[in-house]
Amino acid sequence: MSVSQVLVRKRQLDDVRVVEVATPPLAAGQVRVRVEHFAYTANNITYAAFGDTMHYWAFYPPLNGEVEEWGCIPVWGFGVVEASAHDGVAVGERLYGYWPMGSHAVLQPERLTPAGFVDGAPHRAALHAVYNQFSRCAVDPHYTPDTEAVQALLRPLFTTAWLIDDMLADNHFFGAAASEPGAPRGLLLVSSASSKTAMATAAHLARRDGVRVVGLTSPRHIAFCESLGVYDQVVAYDEIARLDGDTPAVYVDFAGSAKVREAVHTHFRQLAYSCAIGGTHVADLGGGASLPGPRPVLFFAPAQVRKRAGEWGPAVFQQRLVEAWHAFRTQATAGPVPWLTVQHRHGPEAVLQAHREVLQGQLDARTGLMLSLAV
Repeated sequence: MSVSQVLVRKRQLDDVRVVEVATPPLAAGQVRVRVEHFAYTANNITYAAFGDTMHYWAFYPPLNGEVEEWGCIPVWGFGVVEASAHDGVAVGERLYGYWPMGSHAVLQPERLTPAGFVDGAPHRAALHAVYNQFSRCAVDPHYTPDTEAVQALLRPLFTTAWLIDDMLADNHFFGAAASEPGAPRGLLLVSSASSKTAMATAAHLARRDGVRVVGLTSPRHIAFCESLGVYDQVVAYDEIARLDGDTPAVYVDFAGSAKVREAVHTHFRQLAYSCAIGGTHVADLGGGASLPGPRPVLFFAPAQVRKRAGEWGPAVFQQRLVEAWHAFRTQATAGPVPWLTVQHRHGPEAVLQAHREVLQGQLDARTGLMLSLAV
């Protein structure tokens, strides 16, 4: 028996292949999970674009040992325990978590609770705990059996979005929001506005007082972004100069485009904060050290998790997150035209093609891909 893994060349993300290796025997305390299906979105391209900086490549090193040149992109989805050498984890358990883009994962469960466990593999000890946690679906309050695809596609993106909204509100939008009713509202500029994480962020920001949420996107996605009902205004990237450059603003950057970031920083003379989150524009990624205005600050979701869990307590944090998730899931899937149309693809060639399409931005903005290496 063999296991498969999708590898991407770290410095050339369109170079992608599937490798197979013999199934290694389990050591005491390990489990082998069959990855049944996983979501693939622009968020995964961000993992690859920031693979070295944010240590995303470190979660699942290539099984064939080619760790210097090649990497395995992590994905969110569902798996079933196929073999277990751990007394606390049963064969057949269904798990939600952060998997390799592949057919199987070997985990070393530690700190077991009825709700889940942490992968205690030595190579993951220095990596952030948020990505090392696996939830037992049987008791997971986020889980509903009939919406696995929606959960895999939107739940991790939703969590990031919820935390971004919380961070900005917690900092009073860095002074960009209207200070009193009737005062001019500041702008929250959201790039890559058609991406699912941006959509989820805008859905939360739209409920805030004192700000206007402006989606920045390519011309072909303007109508889609306007149809969502979460942006006060949608503007094409090459028309940023149409906006009032003297309005206080915050830039929430999912694109990572050096060109767009320069346009925003140059045009908005009262830019209060620049929040760097994603890298969907992989062909134009760039820094912001020499730009006017505030230096871009990279948002790291686990840091906000740690802050709020410390302030509210873990139980309250989880309760608020679960309640917000179910409300958002309903919002995204309800109505005559849902935000999301799920497309399932199976087999190695289909997975490789899906990667190329997402990398090149070829998918319809409403499409959500669920992939599996199994034919």
